[in-house]
Amino acid sequence: MPPKKAIAFGKIGAFGQLSISSNTQVASKSDDGGFGKFGRSDEEFRVEATTDVEKAMGFQGFGKNKAAPLKTFDIESLVEQSKQVARERNARKIDEMEPEDQEKAVLDTVGPSQLPHAAESVSKESEISNAPKKISKTTTETQSDDEDGDSSDTDDEENDNYVPATLEVNLNHGTKPVSALSVDHSGARLVTGSVDYDVKLWDFAGMSSSLQSFRTIRPCESHPILDLHYSITGDAILIIPGSAQAKIVDRDGYEKAECVKGDQYITDMARTKGHIASLLGGSWHPRDKQEFLTCSLDGSCRIWNVDDVKQHKGIMKSRSQNGLRAAPTSCTYSRDGNLIACACNDGSIQMWDHRKMFVNTCVLIRNAHQPNTETSSIVFSYDGRNVATRGGDSTLKLWDIRQPKSPLHSIGDLFSRFGMTNCAFSPNDRLLLTGTSFQKGENGGKVVFLDRNTFQRVHEIDVPKAHVVRTIWHPKLNQIIVGAGDGNVHLYYDVAKSHNGAKLCLGKPKRIRPHDVMSTVRVITPHALPMFREDKPRSTRRAMEKARKDPLLSKQPDLPIGNKGSGGRVATSGSTLSSYIVRNLGIASRIEDEGNPREAILRHASAAAENPYWVSPAYSKTQPKPIWATENNDGDEEPDAKKGKLN
Repeated sequence: MPPKKAIAFGKIGAFGQLSISSNTQVASKSDDGGFGKFGRSDEEFRVEATTDVEKAMGFQGFGKNKAAPLKTFDIESLVEQSKQVARERNARKIDEMEPEDQEKAVLDTVGPSQLPHAAESVSKESEISNAPKKISKTTTETQSDDEDGDSSDTDDEENDNYVPATLEVNLNHGTKPVSALSVDHSGARLVTGSVDYDVKLWDFAGMSSSLQSFRTIRPCESHPILDLHYSITGDAILIIPGSAQAKIVDRDGYEKAECVKGDQYITDMARTKGHIASLLGGSWHPRDKQEFLTCSLDGSCRIWNVDDVKQHKGIMKSRSQNGLRAAPTSCTYSRDGNLIACACNDGSIQMWDHRKMFVNTCVLIRNAHQPNTETSSIVFSYDGRNVATRGGDSTLKLWDIRQPKSPLHSIGDLFSRFGMTNCAFSPNDRLLLTGTSFQKGENGGKVVFLDRNTFQRVHEIDVPKAHVVRTIWHPKLNQIIVGAGDGNVHLYYDVAKSHNGAKLCLGKPKRIRPHDVMSTVRVITPHALPMFREDKPRSTRRAMEKARKDPLLSKQPDLPIGNKGSGGRVATSGSTLSSYIVRNLGIASRIEDEGNPREAILRHASAAAENPYWVSPAYSKTQPKPIWATENNDGDEEPDAKKGKLN
């Protein structure tokens, strides 16, 4: 079979030499080979010169003028011009600010690394006087400290300046220690609880300078309030009392739910629906407004759902090193809600992963604090890397959950008398604060501020003649709220750095209610009738003389009651009329009941015959002569036999 010939398409030289340049020539008609030309020939598309079109349309030419030179741009000059415009705009904005805010604006704009250069540039380009002086002063001090090798004093000074404690406002909760505090996330309301069983609600926006709470409730009868927490949305409050049942109330104090109590005769805590012993702590989920956590002396931490509080949602049982039950004294969630941590009375810290089954702990720290002491608080930092614990052994420790073998920092000599004393992180995670109680010979408790990196005391707030029980540093208000042992709540703030909160209510005048004040204004009615017209007293002597003539106004008060009483009033010997009669009349005229009752009745027969009143008129017609039964002195007569039954 002959081989097949390859199909040839002719020469494609004209297409093969095609280029993108503007000088590309189209193949002429005389070229041979290939398919030739497609469509019509060039002669058919040939047009007149473009001059006629330009005249008809009014154009001067098509396209760009090739003779004109191309425009060039200098990128560096444009960038420098933009920077110059931005500097001038920022300088005008900073010039309009307050002197205290100018330094902060410059720091936020340029950053700490470019601080010296920024100070020089700002001082040259603008007429700001306060901010550059402060910046240059801080820079000079920092450089000199670095040369000396000791920069701790400068850091302490910066931390001291950051604490908003220049002014103070006191709210009075009662006379007993304030054992629970909580502020909602928006910073609009404050709730306080005490060991006097009362919970008070405070509204900063609606409160005047009188500093009075708008509602007081007693939600758990005669149980002290150990902990309070606002939900993430602020529409519910978790109440942890001294009983085994936690309560949920709305933001106005009305009850929404109450957890069920478990069966105290069941030893396995997983088989019961609720706690069987006193609660010690609780917390809301940081991202789920329906979930909250409680811990109890029964050795369990339970997760609840607000919509179904008849049974717990999950349970974690804390165990000691020998496998026995360990009671969790405080519990909390991590900032992202993935970890649940609790501190137990055996000195251990135990954590569970919320995304897994609560069978084994994911983080376990044995002997974190002294055994048989009550670790009163455990809290996560805002970055989620560290955990701070406030121990009943007068210590405060900082832990790294990635390396939990030993604490990062530890400090002692923090005495506390209460099992509710907590610790907290500052909003910028640089400081750690807690409260202390005063001992014999001291003037009062303190709020201690520690540097997170060095654990050195950088600042202290003295609370005179009171123990410090609870402390909160609200991130949005930038105010510090302290619950004291004398029943007062101390609010510390700064005019320039704090926002709303206590600043809202101090500027409002006190509201006077109409029923709180008795009116002393004299109403003058010149056209009133004489019987309704009031005479204006001319002198007090005349009024006293007139009162002496009035028998009602001049009546002598009754004398104290004697032993027997007088004037119809009962003496102190009897509180009721019957007891008075028994004590005074019945005993005085005692009747002997030992005689014959028939003889006692016949003793009054002569008086009854002379003056018949009760019995004789009733029998005067039927029995005019009374018939008396005969006496049987011998006693030999036997009674009549009983009649027999009739069939």
